[in-house]
Amino acid sequence: MKAVMSEVPPELLEWRRKTGADRYDEVWDGVLHMVPSPSIRHQGLEVQSICWLATRWEGEGRRLIHGVGVARPGVERWVHDFRVPDISLLTPRGAAREVAGTHFEGGPDAVIELRSPGDETYDKLPFYCEVGCREIWVIDRDTCAVEIFAPDGELRPQRRAAAGDGWFRSALGIELRTVEGALELQLNGLPETRARLQ
Repeated sequence: MKAVMSEVPPELLEWRRKTGADRYDEVWDGVLHMVPSPSIRHQGLEVQSICWLATRWEGEGRRLIHGVGVARPGVERWVHDFRVPDISLLTPRGAAREVAGTHFEGGPDAVIELRSPGDETYDKLPFYCEVGCREIWVIDRDTCAVEIFAPDGELRPQRRAAAGDGWFRSALGIELRTVEGALELQLNGLPETRARLQ
């Protein structure tokens, strides 16, 4: 259920802060988006993805970050306009710059959004393109269907097609596909790196 409040009562904001319910909240152009805690299925798929990425991809300057805000570069009050991807993937040549240990200015090389029914994943795509993300991966929480988007010349999200063998090939060397309702990942076409996540 969606709810819109013209003014959020300070006591509600304080309660959310004290209880940690605000952990996933975002602010879009000054408007607070209160995001519910992820489901058990969402968290399971997220943790499995993080573990695979940490053991197979991270290292040699490549980093993965979980649940940290991404803001536009050069904005003084970043807390008035930021998004929080489920997972951010960063390389040394990427546009993202860590600021004060709290957030990134500019887009990570890739952001991963696990899409739940009725959430705002697709609404976040233009922002990610505008801040410099090279890729946005959308993985359906329930079906593990994969989509990869990249900015076009006008910084609008364009959906990439899978290869003929069903793999989506990321510029980061990671390959993704859906097989029998599970997410398969492998690195640089190497079957020995393959894992199936459910």
